[in-house]
Amino acid sequence: MKRINNLLINKKAILILVGLVVVLATLQSYIGSMKTFPGSEILYTSYNNYLIFKQSFFHLIDQKDLYILYPQEQWDLYKYSPAFALLFAPLASIPDLLGLLLWNAMNAFVLFLAVYSLPHFSLRTKGLVLLFVLIELLTSLQNEQSNGLMAGLMILSFGMLERRRYWLASLCLVASIFIKLFGIVGLALYLFYPNKWKLTYTTGSWVLLFASMPLLVVSWDQLLFLYQSWGYLLANDHSISDGLSVIGWLKTWFGFQPDKTIVSLIGVLIFCLPLALLKKYQVYTFRLLMLASVLLWVVIFNHRAESPTFIIAISGVALWYYGQSRSAVNFSLLILALIFTILSPTDIFPGFVRSEWFQPYVVKAVPCILIWIKLTYDLVLGTMAPRVESSETNGSSS
Repeated sequence: MKRINNLLINKKAILILVGLVVVLATLQSYIGSMKTFPGSEILYTSYNNYLIFKQSFFHLIDQKDLYILYPQEQWDLYKYSPAFALLFAPLASIPDLLGLLLWNAMNAFVLFLAVYSLPHFSLRTKGLVLLFVLIELLTSLQNEQSNGLMAGLMILSFGMLERRRYWLASLCLVASIFIKLFGIVGLALYLFYPNKWKLTYTTGSWVLLFASMPLLVVSWDQLLFLYQSWGYLLANDHSISDGLSVIGWLKTWFGFQPDKTIVSLIGVLIFCLPLALLKKYQVYTFRLLMLASVLLWVVIFNHRAESPTFIIAISGVALWYYGQSRSAVNFSLLILALIFTILSPTDIFPGFVRSEWFQPYVVKAVPCILIWIKLTYDLVLGTMAPRVESSETNGSSS
């Protein structure tokens, strides 16, 4: 037990573990076999998602539409902002292996820095959070996804808000929005902090910068066209998938297929219930659990959520559990998340179990849905005592 505690409070050791995950995921992606995708006979690299990001920069500077298929270059569509395509320039301009390594490192280390930015967490608790999310982080990195970066930016924004460093907080949050639009849900956290005017103009300044940044390489007319094309893509994307989400759960478990917009609106209303409790805004645990709620909500109500997306939700689960006092119910839910969310896509379970049960019945999403329900109940009606650790295991905070 002492060795485990020593590991948990050793920031460098945790950093090394995260670094090993980055290297492992990068090598696995880079040396993987060429593959085909459904409906296509073209062979693509095993790091296709990275190529989508890389090629978006070249499509941008070549004045092309970012939001159409380029089957000779990559499989699937680019779905991020024009600003993201421009910001990918440094990685797009170097060899793929190095670019992929740096991309995965950015995703992992922003999340690492974000967790260590959290106030009122001991070093041991921060270590526990990172170890709990490590396997899910590997899953995301193996798919060259941006979800580790998304989770990190949203958590880092919270850490900066707590320190009243509003320029940095709003930068992180706006950056997340220009990666994936659902980052906008994080704006709800602004309600907890003073000086709303400063939050407004710092956020507006960053939005203006990110929105206009592509004008460095494209014309005004082309930029307007890109935003229109992006909007059209997202609007039509809404109807073609259920994902690992509340919608998918209702459909596969209960045969219930309500309108997605209605489900999302109900989700918004439930999410907003705790925000009516103004007196609780002064309680740090309440604010932290609202951050956890944001991280869970943006995944379980996302009809496009895939397995690699769940590093965001699992980060929320970790903050929910380790950010408050222990309880048997919460621990049971945590174990469910470990087994059926984190481990369900791995080879721990036989392939037929994954293909015939876990995937069709969106099992990966279910523990996160249950935890979000429990979390919302606690925010509204429960007690929220902070986590207390003994002095022997606590470690110093940072």
